[in-house]
Amino acid sequence: MSTLLSRIGRRRAAVRGAVAGAVALGLLLWWLLPLGEEPPGGTITFSTGTHAGVYQKYGELLRTELRKDMPDLKVRLMTSAGSQENVGRVASGEADFTIAAADAVETYKIAGRPGAEELRGVTRLYDDYVQLVVPGDSDIQTVADLRGKRVAIGLPNSGVRLIATRLLKAVGIDPEEDITPRADGIDTGPGRLGDQLDAFFWSGGVPTDGLKQIAETSDFRFVPIGEDLVTKLHESGGATRYYRTTNMPESAYPTVQNGSVVPTMAVSNLLVTRADMDPRLTEWLTRTVLDSRDGIGATVHSAQLVDLRTAIYTAPLELHEGARRYYRSVKP
Repeated sequence: MSTLLSRIGRRRAAVRGAVAGAVALGLLLWWLLPLGEEPPGGTITFSTGTHAGVYQKYGELLRTELRKDMPDLKVRLMTSAGSQENVGRVASGEADFTIAAADAVETYKIAGRPGAEELRGVTRLYDDYVQLVVPGDSDIQTVADLRGKRVAIGLPNSGVRLIATRLLKAVGIDPEEDITPRADGIDTGPGRLGDQLDAFFWSGGVPTDGLKQIAETSDFRFVPIGEDLVTKLHESGGATRYYRTTNMPESAYPTVQNGSVVPTMAVSNLLVTRADMDPRLTEWLTRTVLDSRDGIGATVHSAQLVDLRTAIYTAPLELHEGARRYYRSVKP
């Protein structure tokens, strides 16, 4: 009898253990997938940037990560000139999500452009660094020295064009009269430096592939942008408040910088959508962006700077409701 009772006891214990294990597994799955049992599906359009820029590379890698988390979600990528075009595309409904610099977003809002009031932030991503590039033997030492030169100021409707124009005006240079302006971006500017260009502006995460690829073989250097010039920009008001003084780290382009930092200015990038975007899909997408930081950052170095503690600061945009749900769910 005691043997029989012992067997029954062991069997009951095993059943209880199995039930407890199933409960634990259920809780684990609930924790790992708090956004619902079935991932969202459908199709979204993501506006990126030029082929050689960080926006495009980030968009490609994020699409791969989204495919893992939401297999039924189709992500269509659209190349663009950059931030200004990206903001307009999302505001008009041509795109659903995009990356844009905070100054371009604010400029769009200040101008009262169509759909500006519908723009919402998903997350703060990483900073763009302003990079003014000249040949290694150039006599250009400051932004003011660009007078009379052939200067690439970025594609129309790009964030680079916005920044370059403001910097030139801050030193008293008319971008249309006092230089020979060229509409080259990061995809064509590096290859034309020297023969067809005396300098070109770029604003992007570092290192940018378009520069990294030629750093080993081309002789170029960066012109510093000092704190005094950033202060001048701030004095003009408006969207310039999103510019901040910083140093481009010495590790960005080691063969060019030779262990030295470059004084410059930076502006934060935002992941942007519209207020009418599905909250559940946006919540899932926000989670993927934060969870994939290290994976994407292994290829796009600047993506390593995406951080949960700063992600919610999407000024000048208020957070989208779906993104807000995600941040509330992971709040300590």
